[in-house]
Amino acid sequence: MSLEGSRKEGKKYLNVIPTDEAGFDKMLPILRQYINNKAENIPKKTLGPFKTDTTIYQSPPASGLRITWIGHTSILIEIDGKRILTDPVWGERVSFSKFIGPKRFFQPPLLLSELPPLDAIIVSHDHYDHLDKDTIKFFAGSATPFYCSVGVGQHLRKWGIADNQITEMDWGNSAVIGNDLVVTATPSRHFSGRGITGRNETLWSSFVIKGPKHNIYFGADSGWSPSFAEIGEAFGPFDLTILEVGAYGKYWPDIHMGPDHASNAHLALKGKLMMPVHYGTFSLAPHAWYEPIEWLTDLAKDKNIELFVPKPGEPTEVKEAYNSNWWKPFLS
Repeated sequence: MSLEGSRKEGKKYLNVIPTDEAGFDKMLPILRQYINNKAENIPKKTLGPFKTDTTIYQSPPASGLRITWIGHTSILIEIDGKRILTDPVWGERVSFSKFIGPKRFFQPPLLLSELPPLDAIIVSHDHYDHLDKDTIKFFAGSATPFYCSVGVGQHLRKWGIADNQITEMDWGNSAVIGNDLVVTATPSRHFSGRGITGRNETLWSSFVIKGPKHNIYFGADSGWSPSFAEIGEAFGPFDLTILEVGAYGKYWPDIHMGPDHASNAHLALKGKLMMPVHYGTFSLAPHAWYEPIEWLTDLAKDKNIELFVPKPGEPTEVKEAYNSNWWKPFLS
């Protein structure tokens, strides 16, 4: 089964089904909701510090699959002899400015300079919480190849990544890393843009990462969509699904899932273990910082889903269900 490529209307990319992106018409009710919001959006206790023991990277994972969650959707994935970094964001804020905008709850657990050698970097789309200018600039001059959604390469080139290191991918496109690891761009239901203009003029994607032994799904950002079942049919089953569970809100149900839809997506994808991401790092919606993971923990019991919840910065082999409960000590 092959997936259809993306579609455009003029300059703008379209979602697979009609999607309300919570544009300017929703600004007033969203503002009102934030003003009246009483939830603990930002942790009262400082999270962390978390620190990665980088000596672990000197030995490959015995299982062939190891995950280091840096925070949000920044993940170091060690899979079948290759190392892939997703949506690397090391910046203090996810914003057009270094002085305003959502600020991180905890410092990255390792420095960019402490990363082991990488075989690939994946960039799902161009929003600030997934594409960080200063982080990308760190890799300028390195030989690390980038795999990104169509159009995102323009940002990478502007920030010093060489053209021959960039592979822009449409939905359904595949690229081989080394000899035996295949990365395929797949649909997600979201939007793009880094300002008032240029909205939806670059593509957004999820990715299938398939090695000789392991098969994982990196969902990046997405609302609920029929694509999950189609991807599960075409590329599943998955040893691990990496799915966003935070930043949901009643005024934008089409572009972020929240724990209920995310857990349904895991089932539709034919996933074995589910790793929640996109929570506990930045305040991007009017829900408590811990609500997504607490809610998901309850839902997983009801839906018979096995979770994989590593502590930030802790390289963890993916073998069986695991919940570090890392956030519990920071509840007020």
